[in-house]
Amino acid sequence: MHRVNLNQVTFNQQVYDHASFGIGLISPEGMVLTVNPAMEKMFGYTKEEFDSRPIGTFAHPDETDTDIAGLRSLMGDGDEVQIERRYLKKNGEIMWVLLSVKLFSDAAGKPLYYIAQMIDITKQKESERRLQESVERYTSLKKYNHDAVISFGLDGRIINTNKVTEELTGYVNETELIGMELANLIGQENVDKILEKSLYDNSIEHHIDKLFTKSGNAVEVLASIAPIFVSEQNIGFYLICKDISEQKKLLLAKEAAESTNKAKSEFLAMMSHEIRTPMNGVIGMTDILLDTPDLTEEQRNCIEVIRQSGETLLGIINDILDLSKIEAGRTELQEEPFDLRLCIKESFSVISGRAEEKKLALSYTLNHDVPDHIYGDPDRLKQVLINLLGNAVKFTPTGSISVKVEHARTKPDTLVFTVTDTGIGIDPKRLEDIFEPFAQIDSFMNRRHEGTGLGLAISRKLVQMMGGEIYAESDGSRGSSFIFTIGFKPASQLPEGHPTLELLQQNTVHTKILLAEDNPINRLVMSKMLEKLGHEVTVVTNGQEVIEEVSRKAYDIIFMDLHMPVLNGFEATRMLKESLKDKCPRIVAVTANALKGDREKCLEAGMDEYISKPVKRENVIKLLCQFAAV
Repeated sequence: MHRVNLNQVTFNQQVYDHASFGIGLISPEGMVLTVNPAMEKMFGYTKEEFDSRPIGTFAHPDETDTDIAGLRSLMGDGDEVQIERRYLKKNGEIMWVLLSVKLFSDAAGKPLYYIAQMIDITKQKESERRLQESVERYTSLKKYNHDAVISFGLDGRIINTNKVTEELTGYVNETELIGMELANLIGQENVDKILEKSLYDNSIEHHIDKLFTKSGNAVEVLASIAPIFVSEQNIGFYLICKDISEQKKLLLAKEAAESTNKAKSEFLAMMSHEIRTPMNGVIGMTDILLDTPDLTEEQRNCIEVIRQSGETLLGIINDILDLSKIEAGRTELQEEPFDLRLCIKESFSVISGRAEEKKLALSYTLNHDVPDHIYGDPDRLKQVLINLLGNAVKFTPTGSISVKVEHARTKPDTLVFTVTDTGIGIDPKRLEDIFEPFAQIDSFMNRRHEGTGLGLAISRKLVQMMGGEIYAESDGSRGSSFIFTIGFKPASQLPEGHPTLELLQQNTVHTKILLAEDNPINRLVMSKMLEKLGHEVTVVTNGQEVIEEVSRKAYDIIFMDLHMPVLNGFEATRMLKESLKDKCPRIVAVTANALKGDREKCLEAGMDEYISKPVKRENVIKLLCQFAAV
């Protein structure tokens, strides 16, 4: 056996002793010579237990290429390899690690020793597993859809379909449809239009009115098209076809738009529930993990990346749902008196962090004749401002961003908002296109900025709801301005001052809470969140257990999931209200559904309030304070 002279080993001793990741010195024969304290902590073995044992000894039995010969073969002609592998801790737990192994040789090329570095990525792998579960749930939406759902790639070939497509076309999915040219079903001209224009022109789907079967017959259909994005890249499309061959022509003209919008809304509602449920676990658990003391900087950075990625995904989901609700006419303005300056300040606070990173100057001005308080929908106005300011920050490398508010010259009951930046500008030919759904200011293939392309489309529709219009101005190189108008009525002076979240939390009284949730991840997230806020929490898994628990013990508030086995949240609420009447605890509906009308249904069923997943800590605090004040 080749003996390694430790004096020949060159590495930073301070890094070796104090690194947060495991480091091991391996002999040319693959024997562990020594390890650092972090490696001992990761595996639970002492340094003596590691010594003179083959490195492959500690690997999971199902893994390959973990001994020194396998690792050397993976290096090929090089002297270093980096792979992901499973290992077993001393207590038997499985640990995923990112393994880096580097070979050190003498001047003659003879191996002297290897240095192995291991980083624990078990939590990252668990997040990937949860994401895969979300994908599988999403696949079930396609499987059980009542319409033909066809996914296809940018090459125009079918990737997959559902059972309804087989029944409608006569082709067999596994042997005939997968890999087939989509043109065989809808014609080459329609395929070309989808691939070239559907990202910014939603009228394309109206031209697809027939699906050709295996026997050559044409089936009349209503079509919807949705792009498929993976890692912010368009990899294909969904084609959703509803068979309308047996419907009368007169009914078709009247009901086409309504049927298509309803199908989209139902599809998006299902998507919302299936994706928001696991997202509640991802975002909630990362918030809890970030509150954990003694996290290393690397661990905190990893958790922060997961949290930010979850928030980004949730933002995309919310954008899609917002657009769907507005297009379906299911969004209404909630008008009230509000402080206009405070609305603008709160919009700035959302983007100030990103602006500060770029050292962008932020400012706003209100003309002297603009009232401090107006009557309107502050949340929708704020949504438009945040969309425009967010875009301005995204496309402004240096300089400034400003907001100006003034009266319209010819309409005294109209305010004009101008958001100006010193950014990259917009091609004058595209100043109208950018307000179309899924449009991007920079072209898709070379774009450098993330986003769904829905923000401006949503902003235009919201501004129109508020009685105004929106447009953009730019010469293509020296920044851009977005101008929009809203109708308004002056409002009386509002009381000054708004309580901060910290003050609300301090004023929250100790509360006995019953949590009814059948999803184990959501149970864990909600119970931990409520307990950290200082409340006493009891957990049950269905509506029947709620009834039984309330009969045994008095509670102040029940957080009630709507979709539970045995007895759902609506039925449990009805029974509690009938039996307890005025003595019934406050009931808060908790659900992943987030479409308009869901809150109203809950209140009509007797519930006192509604909160949607992912549940955020600040919303829970405000809700608890609201009930404490009653």
